[in-house]
Amino acid sequence: MVRLKIKDILQNGKTGEKTLVKAWVRTKRGSKNVNFIALNDGSTIHNLQIVADTEKFDEHLLREINTGAALAVEGLLTESQGSGQNVELAAEKIELLGKADPEKYPIQPKKHTLEFLRENAHLRFRTNTFGAVFRMRHAMAFAIHNYFNQKGFYYLHTPIITASDAEGAGQMFRVSTFDPLNPPLTEEGKPDYSKDFFGRPTNLTVSGQLEGELGALALGEIYTFGPTFRAENSNTTRHLAEFWMIEPEMAFYDLKDNMDLAEEFLKYLIRYALDNCRDDLQFLGNRLSQEEKNKPKEQRSMDLVEKLEFVLNSEFVRITYTEAIDILKNSKPYKKKKFQFPVDWGVDLQSEHERYLVEKHFKCPVILTDYPKAIKAFYMKQNDDDKTVRAMDVLFPQIGEIIGGSQREESLEKLEKRMDEMNIPAEEMWWYLDTRRYGSVVHSGFGLGFERFVQFVTGMGNIRDVIAFPRTPKSAEF
Repeated sequence: MVRLKIKDILQNGKTGEKTLVKAWVRTKRGSKNVNFIALNDGSTIHNLQIVADTEKFDEHLLREINTGAALAVEGLLTESQGSGQNVELAAEKIELLGKADPEKYPIQPKKHTLEFLRENAHLRFRTNTFGAVFRMRHAMAFAIHNYFNQKGFYYLHTPIITASDAEGAGQMFRVSTFDPLNPPLTEEGKPDYSKDFFGRPTNLTVSGQLEGELGALALGEIYTFGPTFRAENSNTTRHLAEFWMIEPEMAFYDLKDNMDLAEEFLKYLIRYALDNCRDDLQFLGNRLSQEEKNKPKEQRSMDLVEKLEFVLNSEFVRITYTEAIDILKNSKPYKKKKFQFPVDWGVDLQSEHERYLVEKHFKCPVILTDYPKAIKAFYMKQNDDDKTVRAMDVLFPQIGEIIGGSQREESLEKLEKRMDEMNIPAEEMWWYLDTRRYGSVVHSGFGLGFERFVQFVTGMGNIRDVIAFPRTPKSAEF
């Protein structure tokens, strides 16, 4: 017989049909005469109930059926006698594919803390919560590729190993084949990177943007979707050392075109989630409500599905950074000294400021533009006031910044001057500057942190719970 997935059985199965399912045991309960076994194969949040008449099966086999064990079950699909499902499988043959010792298997049918599950990340996919999260993550990755393919963008694989620091931040992981205890040294006693594998210092990438621009200035519109790395010693619920970024770059796009694309892109992904992931969204929404039921009402999150529909049905407000500073300075939290961080023109806005603008003032997503150039990267298009750049950040409820981008500086003279001001060696970036020497055009792009977005659509509070194997300071398990 051909194995059917539980999702297909629950959606399309017909009573009276012979059916084969292979899956893992979530729970088993029963009486002297009958055992009820809940199976899940990962294809859906829902389990398939197996009804096993104890007289038909060996007593030893039934004792071996514990939470976590893998089974193959053949039987007749029948109308369910209980609530919660339309069909169940009356077992005629059960094969134990893999045992799970109930004394040792850590994922038992009880409530586990998220911290405990992070410590057992190799098994946490088998829980309802993480099954839902990673099906959602897959759906969003598929939707991203689908969106850009439909728009005529080309998927460009930018390098993971690079000699450039796209952000100028310096928080990069070094890549080297040197013996760390005995590297070859120069006459000055420093590591001689000319003898290293690449012949120069190299790092894991912090962004595919600069290489993405090279592709856009020939192919027109490209996007990258790959892993990026930041050696930032940060133990927060918002930071990872390894994460995934989506970075489109578009020739002939100005800042308005860039904002239009970002808004359309985010709404496409949210619409896809609502149309294709309802069961998982409903489960995750219920989980979030249960988690927050003891909080004061004003501190509770918006219902998950309601939050997604709120973003989908809102026109994103577009204001400048300067306008945002004025709004914040006239706000009650500022006047009552409720903000933890300062609000002054020239400082980078913090999450508390971004959330105030979205959740309290405008009550819809916000796109901020024209930031002070002193707090932004060297490649951003400089405005005529010589104080601001054509940057944009998209701000969402409950999470703050979700997209950061800009129109890129197309003028070779201005770009070289800005690099000199920021001590970025032009001779090492000759390949990037060539795009401004030969056929330079207006162009733009942005970056979406994939885990930050998955956090938003799943309602998970910690970014470590939306990536399979989180890499954080002092943590590289699995």
